[in-house]
Amino acid sequence: MPYKPQRVVVLDLANLDILDNLGLGGCVVGAPSITLPYLQSYNDAVPIVGTVKTPDLEAIMACDPDLILMGGRMAEYIDSLGEIAPVLRLTTVSDDGLVEAIRANAKTIGEIFGEGEQVDALLAQYDTRIEALSAFASGKTCVLGMSTSGSFNLLGNDGRCSLIVNEIGFDNIGADAATTGSRSGRSGGHGSGDSSNGDSSSERSGGHGSSSADSSSSGSTPTHGNEVSFEAIVALNPDYIFVMDRDSAIGTNGAQMAQEIMENELIMKTDAYKNGNMVILENPGIWYLAEGGITSLGIMLEDLESALS
Repeated sequence: MPYKPQRVVVLDLANLDILDNLGLGGCVVGAPSITLPYLQSYNDAVPIVGTVKTPDLEAIMACDPDLILMGGRMAEYIDSLGEIAPVLRLTTVSDDGLVEAIRANAKTIGEIFGEGEQVDALLAQYDTRIEALSAFASGKTCVLGMSTSGSFNLLGNDGRCSLIVNEIGFDNIGADAATTGSRSGRSGGHGSGDSSNGDSSSERSGGHGSSSADSSSSGSTPTHGNEVSFEAIVALNPDYIFVMDRDSAIGTNGAQMAQEIMENELIMKTDAYKNGNMVILENPGIWYLAEGGITSLGIMLEDLESALS
């Protein structure tokens, strides 16, 4: 792995976010297509080298990078990318939660560039906000879910939106249902290639990287959650329902939005809905595409603060 690389192609929005916060954006020579405002300037400054799901190998090669930085997606391309330049693959899977995964990834990147000392200070800015949200969440139940293709998929404690459970402290009473039952169709049929959460915390490759584990393996939440009936949500009757609108996040044309999907006569029977506690996360593109960055963490906390105040 090169030390203080000068030409870095970044294929993951969370890791681009980390580089940006560490003041290392000047090393970026290629980035994926970006729709998030706080990173949009990179598309104006450097070549676009694919999407967050599919790299443009020729464009990456033309950038002549000495390091390729990628996230949990694109596992199938890691060998091809490794033929162009050394690859560092960082994901947000951590037994210690999202914040500690961000800390570990930021320190890994920082050490490569000799800029690791500022990581703790960057994350410390969120401590008070997390503590306040945690105090609010104490003793309250929730279900986490993703609306997609007209359905509602439950999410567990080991993937997207798990910040709400692991750091903030809501009791996810839908976690068991999110990791059991049918794994076919919309609940897991999109495959791990669109996952923002890979297998291990990091992988380094010089052309011999391995593919990530399938996120729908036993005991873990499928990549896009586990589709459940609205009757099941009524039976759980949580204090809060948190919904991340996947179709809005990826700009699906003509898709039914989360509000339309969730405001039905069954969900309206839940205590969460009756008490005004059904939360449609305001920035789904960040929760779905950029979870794992430093700026994105602040925006995710802001979504919760505005919804829970």
